[in-house]
Amino acid sequence: MENIYIVGVGMTPFGRHADKTVKQLTAWAVEDALKDAACDRKWVQVAFFGNCTQGHFDGQHMIRGQVALLPLGFDSIPIFNIEGACASSSHAFNLAVTQLRAGAADVAIAVGAEKMFYSDKAKMFSAFESAWDIETFEENKNYLAAMGQSIVPPSGSQSPKPYSPFMDVYAALGRGGLMERFGITQRQLAAVSSKNHGHSVHNERSQYRNAMSIEEVLAAPPITYPITLPMCSPISDGASAAILCTESALKKYGFDRKRAIRVMASVVRSASAREADAHDLGCTRQAGKVAFEQAGIGPQDINVAEVHDATAIGELLCVEALGLCEPGDSGAMAERGETTLGGRLPINPSGGLESKGHPIGATGIGQIFELVEQLRGNCGKRQVEGARFAIQGNGGGLWRVEEATEHIAILGRD
Repeated sequence: MENIYIVGVGMTPFGRHADKTVKQLTAWAVEDALKDAACDRKWVQVAFFGNCTQGHFDGQHMIRGQVALLPLGFDSIPIFNIEGACASSSHAFNLAVTQLRAGAADVAIAVGAEKMFYSDKAKMFSAFESAWDIETFEENKNYLAAMGQSIVPPSGSQSPKPYSPFMDVYAALGRGGLMERFGITQRQLAAVSSKNHGHSVHNERSQYRNAMSIEEVLAAPPITYPITLPMCSPISDGASAAILCTESALKKYGFDRKRAIRVMASVVRSASAREADAHDLGCTRQAGKVAFEQAGIGPQDINVAEVHDATAIGELLCVEALGLCEPGDSGAMAERGETTLGGRLPINPSGGLESKGHPIGATGIGQIFELVEQLRGNCGKRQVEGARFAIQGNGGGLWRVEEATEHIAILGRD
């Protein structure tokens, strides 16, 4: 099989775009990706479009990709509509890679777009409720509530205001999978959040760009123990896009080989019916193992990572599952500054979902955008010096005690 390369990326700023529709956000990211690749849209032979909530909010339940992409000149090509909760655009990316590897096309585009901020907060937060099995809601809730029972939440550590039900999910996973199991502390979680908010100061596309100390994160309004507000990703609007091609297409279309980033691995796995303590069977761990095998490198070779920190807990769970630290050391690693820019392994130099933002259908390719720019050396004050190998981890939805689906990508400079 030919090597696959990313030749162009585009991404809107993540945040609140009250004056923009999903179509307009898509156009913004796609046009930027085409320009970045110096790619004529007529060269693109297949498109994959990731989106989760447009049906819920706007009533556009079908043909979302066609509605967004046909006005941009991508007519008469196959356009596939992809939904995988927060991993939707990562699924689009994976399918673009698969299509190219299969020889069915030599240039493809993967896109993710989401518009989530609405004045009706009840409707806004209800968009997340179908990211798990709605028929077993109470069973899921009770199973999670039983995790980490030795960790007793302090009085006043739950918000009286509405918030995403997934914050309760992360809190349960954090108490059971990190605090009870390894002794990871709330302060170490605050160190993760402080680090990500600090990174975002230098990212012009980030939703928030305010540095926060560990003490400020701990003193912020509580959501649900051990999570405080700055440890959570915000509601966001945004879009992201990537143009990919085969190695032979680099020369055929005159793409700039020096700027092209190789896709060394792109792996999707779904959850298993594992018990909470069967960590080796987790889909992130399994996807990571396959990705490292595909790439021919190991966790020790990674220079920079963008992982799914819908909360600070999510970052540590992903770091542990991918073997980027010794078991149980993820919290201390963050507290020691090893995952901060300038440290041993910078994680989420973009600011992560906590600060950059989390427009769920656009999040995965948003992470890939950052890693492509890091590997090109284009990130200015947030640049990871000498970055050659990068890893992305993006999860979506919930199945019992883990993500319903996970995408791991490993990217590299030739």
